[in-house]
Amino acid sequence: MALKVYLSGEIHTDWREQIIEGAKGLEVSFSAPVTDHGASDDCGVAILGAEENKYWHDHKGAMVNAIRTRKGISDADVVVVRFGDKYKQWNAAFDAGYAAALGKSVIVLSPPEHQHALKEVHAAALAVAEEPRQVVEILRYVLTGKLPG
Repeated sequence: MALKVYLSGEIHTDWREQIIEGAKGLEVSFSAPVTDHGASDDCGVAILGAEENKYWHDHKGAMVNAIRTRKGISDADVVVVRFGDKYKQWNAAFDAGYAAALGKSVIVLSPPEHQHALKEVHAAALAVAEEPRQVVEILRYVLTGKLPG
């Protein structure tokens, strides 16, 4: 068995790299949104033309980014959605809901202090992890049936 995993959410820490490194040797392929914050914010106007109004600037970028996001989530077997400490990741909550609506297996990765704020997102997930290593252990178990240690 092989898994396609889409890594959604927070872009300011190395959680994706930790999961990818930990999953070496497993039959897992990973995809993700563009994690260069500037490129993600400005892709719409860089490709489709400048906008004076910030709303339309952001809207163009969101639409272009949605092409990649929809494709990644649609193709995935598992969607991991990370909510970090520093910023409100409204887009991550949207991705989790979209993935759940498509019937994807969702793993939420979030700190314990966000339990209340994310209760609805957690309820839609099949697992809620606090550390990237727990995500790796879930993937390993799903693929091999082996428990950690």
